Amino acid sequence: MSLIVFFLVPGVQLLDLAGPAQVFSTAADFGHPYTLAYVAEQPQVSTAQGLPLLAELTWPELGPEDLIAVPGWWPGVLADGPAIGAASLQVFRDHHARGGTVASVCAGADALGQAGLLDGRRCTTHHELQDELALRHPRSVVVRDVLFTADDRVITSAGIASGIDLALHLVSTRHGPAAAAQVARDMVVYARRNGHDPQSSAMLRHRSHLDDTVHRAQDLIDTRFDQPLPLPTLAAAVGVSERTLTRLFSRATGLTPLRYQQTLRLERAQHLMSRGATIDAAARAVGFEDPRMLRRLRARTARTRQ
Repeated sequence: MSLIVFFLVPGVQLLDLAGPAQVFSTAADFGHPYTLAYVAEQPQVSTAQGLPLLAELTWPELGPEDLIAVPGWWPGVLADGPAIGAASLQVFRDHHARGGTVASVCAGADALGQAGLLDGRRCTTHHELQDELALRHPRSVVVRDVLFTADDRVITSAGIASGIDLALHLVSTRHGPAAAAQVARDMVVYARRNGHDPQSSAMLRHRSHLDDTVHRAQDLIDTRFDQPLPLPTLAAAVGVSERTLTRLFSRATGLTPLRYQQTLRLERAQHLMSRGATIDAAARAVGFEDPRMLRRLRARTARTRQ
């Protein structure tokens, strides 16, 4: 089971917290093994919006599959932010050193910086805080104008609603793009990303466009990528002709619907193989009747990267 621990500081922004918490809570509703916890350095935490929150004072036992997330806070000046105790910063460092993941939303990146976890790593924050983050943590590599970055299990997001993007990225990475799409639809948000982060999933890389017809087609492929999806069926589902869908899809994503589906299958198969599955078992799990197709796609991808 994955434990998601939100570390709360005075002045925490509600949406920075509530957005990611809703993603993981919804994923749990769909059967994914998430439990949420809230820890602070005082039993009651004031929020930027005036709503008091209760939190635990003691950290739960954390394992490599668990996540520490630090939502952002107000005021929107990092130097004026709340003081974070040395013991909490050590928890961040120890968790990451043991193979765990740490994440931040908006100003929360400064907490990771105070723990030394941004040194030598790509990171981001709200656009109004990027210059200050770079000055406060000069050994970090601040990436501007992206929704989130991921670097060696240190994940940072831009701010406010981008915490939802970060959480959907983690769900997609851990459980596949179909799971993230399912959560996004239930939350009535598009699972679309800016694609600047090379570590983001295939689903996220191809969601930076604004074509609603293509998004609807992608939603269907995301949830059924391991099943046969003939072009006529896909086109009928989104209410356009096959030719129109192919044209719109290619223009928005750079791929045909079939190539997009194959890309999702390949990425999921590679994830399964990284967890010990054989190539034959991974091929069957993602919908390939013949493992040779998976082998060909892997070889083609390898050649493209050379």
